[in-house]
Amino acid sequence: MTEKTSINAEILDRLFDVVESRKSSDAASSYTAKLLAAGTPKIAQKVGEEAVETVIEALADKDGKIAEESADLLYHLLVLWADKGVRPEDVWSVLADRFGISGIDEKNARWKD
Repeated sequence: MTEKTSINAEILDRLFDVVESRKSSDAASSYTAKLLAAGTPKIAQKVGEEAVETVIEALADKDGKIAEESADLLYHLLVLWADKGVRPEDVWSVLADRFGISGIDEKNARWKD
């Protein structure tokens, strides 16, 4: 880690800014630009693949690479957000609104609407 790279949730906001900047990049020069050019179905597929790989690591009986797979999942999720016009602060706001509310109560409220 470089001195200016802090290890906290702020890294997700910074990574999102990099992802956003790749929207105008050449797909041949950037994996992120290539994913964005491929469109929502490909990006969603990658999110699904990384989610499955994270679950596999979580269920493995040996020392796994759950941190690495989780990082891959978060990266691909950020690409999906950028593709769909969702900003990290939109997600943070939803999480903040749910903070302190029982998960059971929150889910039950969704089913009533």
